[in-house]
Amino acid sequence: MTMAVMPGQVVAETPRLCLHAMSDRNDDDAALMLALLNDPGFIRHIADRGVRTLNQARAYLRDGALRSYAEHGFGMYAVRRKDTGALIGNCGLVRREGLDGPDLGYALLPMHVGQGFAHEAAQAVIADAATRLRLGRLQAIVNPDNVASIGLLQKLGFEFDKMIVLPHIEHSLDLFHLPLPKEASA
Repeated sequence: MTMAVMPGQVVAETPRLCLHAMSDRNDDDAALMLALLNDPGFIRHIADRGVRTLNQARAYLRDGALRSYAEHGFGMYAVRRKDTGALIGNCGLVRREGLDGPDLGYALLPMHVGQGFAHEAAQAVIADAATRLRLGRLQAIVNPDNVASIGLLQKLGFEFDKMIVLPHIEHSLDLFHLPLPKEASA
């Protein structure tokens, strides 16, 4: 059984980034989520979650990431730049109704897009999924018109599987999958 991640725990590091489990008690994490959830790109490509205040962002973290950490040992993690200390987005795994396994998710604040941060963070999450979580594969869903996200998934090695409709989402999505390497037995 996988150990739950604790809020604030560093889950992965890359040369430029640090990914940590978010907390509803951390004002910076709540402010990050509030900014992400109200970014026009997030609303267009992912969804409008109706989160408009810091208290709603804290509740969103409790009901989402924190619950997922406890139940699954993974969730969405805050992404922090090592050079500036700025929180720039989130990246992690989600256990979504209608899918038979975890899927990779990511979102960056607009000023940090196009600099390779999403790719770097996603690679760290994929590595954690293969090693600590010992998962055999990951999935990813994306709106068919989100060309940048589809390109990132393909760069990460994900392959298109099929179009799907998930519960509580009113339109079809592209489903991608990525087989993960099996670790050598000790």
